[in-house]
Amino acid sequence: MATAEERMQILQMVADDKISAEEAARLLKALEEGSRPKPPPVQPRWFKVRITDLTTGKEKANINIPMSLVNVGVKMGARFAPEVEGINLDELISSVREGAYGRLVDVTDEEGGERVEIYVE
Repeated sequence: MATAEERMQILQMVADDKISAEEAARLLKALEEGSRPKPPPVQPRWFKVRITDLTTGKEKANINIPMSLVNVGVKMGARFAPEVEGINLDELISSVREGAYGRLVDVTDEEGGERVEIYVE
């Protein structure tokens, strides 16, 4: 919270016609926002993979891996998954470690009739 002295300095600048009332309001708001503790970033809890059949719309696979096991799960899955053009598995793991959130991959395989979605919640 802004100190009374800081507020008085801003009000005095308005009284001395050094700043406008609008500028004073912005300064006071900035003081208040700057003094509030920022909430911690949301930590994702799940690494999710969904594979959907394009013809029927039904899920073929619905995999939820706790984030605490994501390194092991992704490495194991990489041994069985075919190479997907344009997706670098190491970059995907790195972005998850750095706090990526939401949908990370959305690939449609028209020939195989599948859609693969990977996201973090």
